[in-house]
Formats: sequence, C-alpha cells, structure tokens
Amino acid sequence: MKDEAFIRGRVPMTKSEVRAVSISKLELEDDSIVYDIGAGTGSVAVEMALAMRHGHVYAIEQKEEGCELTAKNKEHFGVWNLTVVRGKAPDILEGLPAADRVFIGGSGGELTGILDWVRKNNPFVRIVINAISLETLSVATQYLREKGIRAEIVSIQAARAKRLGDYHLMEGQNPVYIITIEPDSSETSAGAGQCCI
Repeated sequence: MKDEAFIRGRVPMTKSEVRAVSISKLELEDDSIVYDIGAGTGSVAVEMALAMRHGHVYAIEQKEEGCELTAKNKEHFGVWNLTVVRGKAPDILEGLPAADRVFIGGSGGELTGILDWVRKNNPFVRIVINAISLETLSVATQYLREKGIRAEIVSIQAARAKRLGDYHLMEGQNPVYIITIEPDSSETSAGAGQCCI
C-alpha cells in the first residue's frame, strides 16, 4: 500500500518498501495472532490485519499520538480484527492471547525484555525486528549470540525519485536492518555446521 493512503502525524511510520519485506518475512497465516510492538501510525498493523481474514493484530504503542493515529487508520481502512493497546512492552503484553507472529518496529529500549517475554510465552513464535539505529542492531545481535539463536539479517535501503526542476534525482531513505527469528531457531536444534546470526 502507498504511504499516502495512511493518516499520518508526527509519529514515525514504516515506509511501504520496508513494510512489504517485513510482512513477507512474518509469513502470516490466515488465523495468525500478531503483536505489532511499537505500532506508531499503525501502517504495519493495518496491512497485516487486511492480509488475514480470521487472525487478529494487537497494535502495541506507548505514545498517545501513536495510539490515536493507529485507531484512525483502523477506522479508515475498516479493519475489525485490530486492537490498539496503549502501554509499554513487555509489561503490557500480560493477559493478551499468545502471539505466533511478532513484529517489533520500536522497543523503547526494552528489546531484550520483549524478546525474552514473547519467546517464553510461545517458544515457536516467528519474530521480525526492524532496526534503524546501529545501537538496536547491536543489542539484537548480542541477544542472538548470547541465546544461541540463528536468525536471518537483511539490510534494505530504498531510494525515491524527487523532482528538481526538469530533472529527477534519487533520494535515499534510511537503511533498515530486518532481523527474522524463525520458530525453533536455537543453536541446540540446529544441525552440525549451523551457526548463530
């Protein structure tokens, strides 16, 4: 979906090219239960909800403006299978149905705690993390190494044409690291020769 289709504010939004790859990596089922942690404007949550007829998306967001934007986009697109949950993960996740898919677009500095919580709640969960900062990438890779988890890491950078007079120049977007943790991805379950991250 085009970014322009969403109601936007000052809250950061995952751009369409990154959304497409991230949602693809989640490998959603028709009845998946999904957490979108750090939902922001709700662009990822809305696209996931639209992709599933019988699943449900819980859009977790700690900022009031983000919750309001997600709620507006939920109404704008008419997605009934999306619930906006205001609060900070992982604490706010207590009491929600166990997720089999988790998208982490923002962790509020709690990435390790979130990963521990969702993996403990469902050892077979599939997790996709978007890391924009090198600090988040560092925390994620250190966590994977310490836990002996194998993961796929992809770096994606898109560029969009911007008109300048009679010419069009390509304007680069921020690179994003997309980290995918598949179910049963611990080193102990890997065959000989497999390695972490």
